[in-house]
Amino acid sequence: MTGAPTIEVHGLRKAFRRKASRPGVLGALRGWLPGDVDVVPAVREVSLRVGRGELVGVLGPNGAGKSTTVKMLTGILWPDGGEARVLGLVPWRSRRELARRIGVVFGQRTQLWWDLPLRDSLDLLRHVYGVAAARFAGNLAAYGEQLGLGEFLHVPVRQLSLGQRMRGELVAALLHDPEVLFLDEPTIGLDVVAKGRIRDVLRGLVADRGVTVLLTTHDMADVASLCDRIVLIDHGQVVHDGPLAGVRARFGRECTLVVDLAEEAPEPLGALVVPGAREVRARGRRRWLEFDRSMTSASDLVAAVASRYPLADLAIEEPGIEEVIGRMYAAGSGAARG
Repeated sequence: MTGAPTIEVHGLRKAFRRKASRPGVLGALRGWLPGDVDVVPAVREVSLRVGRGELVGVLGPNGAGKSTTVKMLTGILWPDGGEARVLGLVPWRSRRELARRIGVVFGQRTQLWWDLPLRDSLDLLRHVYGVAAARFAGNLAAYGEQLGLGEFLHVPVRQLSLGQRMRGELVAALLHDPEVLFLDEPTIGLDVVAKGRIRDVLRGLVADRGVTVLLTTHDMADVASLCDRIVLIDHGQVVHDGPLAGVRARFGRECTLVVDLAEEAPEPLGALVVPGAREVRARGRRRWLEFDRSMTSASDLVAAVASRYPLADLAIEEPGIEEVIGRMYAAGSGAARG
C-alpha cells in the first residue's frame, strides 16, 4: 500500500456491559447488588491499514468482533480505547462529516422507509445527503440498470423480496458517491442472480472509481470472487491479515489424488512409500490419497502409484475456499486463545 491509508486503526477496543447472571437468591437480587455487571469484551486491540481502492474481506466466526469493529469505524459506536481514522477523520467524533463521504450497508438493518415505494425512499436520502438532482438521476439510472431496479422502483419497500431490498440498500449507500463503502453481510440470504449483480457493481466501484470497500461476510463465494486480501478476526483480535493467495498457499496445501485402478489392489495405497501421502478412503477400485503438496508434488505421487498399478483414470481435488477458510479459522482460534 502506497500513500496515506484510507482506513487506519491502532489498538481499537470495545467491551459491552450487561447485568450479571447469578444463581438462586443472588439471581433474584440481580441489578441491586453493587458491581453486579458482567463486562464482555467484543474487540481487543484490533489494528489494520487499508489503502485507497482496496477491497478487503473481514472474516471471522459469529461473535468475533467484526460488526462491532465496523460500527466503530462508521461512528455508530464509541470505542473504549485505541485510535481510528477513516479518510483522515475520527469516526465517532466527526460522524456527520464522515457520513457524507462513506456508504454503509448492514444486511440485517434497513435505511429505507418501510411503507414508501423504493423510489421515494431513495429520493428522501437524496435530500438527507444533499445530492444534486442531476447527480442523483445519473447515479440512480446507472446503478438501477446494473442492479435491475426498474421493475420494482415503485413498489413499497415492505413488499420487496430480500434480494430486491438488498439491491435497493446498495443503491441507497451509493447515491452520494462515497469514497469508502462498509458492507456488513450484504448478500446474506440472496439468490445467485442477486449476488452476482451486487458483486459486479462492487468490482466496478473498485476498478473504475477507486472506492475502498470493507466487506464482512460469511459467504465464501463472495470472498473468492471479490477479495484479494482478507483479515481474520477471532475473539476480538486480528489473527491473520494478508493476500487471499497466501491463505490458499498456507491452508490449502492438503490435496487429494483420486485414482481409478485398472485392477483390484490387495493393499491400501497408503502403504506406498510416498512422503506425505496416505489413503483416506477406498471404494472398489477407486482410492483417495491425501497429500501435502508442500512436501510431495502431484506428479511424483501419480508416478509412484502408476509404477505399481495400472491406472484407468485419475483426478486432483483441491480444497474449496470454504475448507481453506475453515482451516484458517481453526488456526486463528488457537492463536487467539494462546
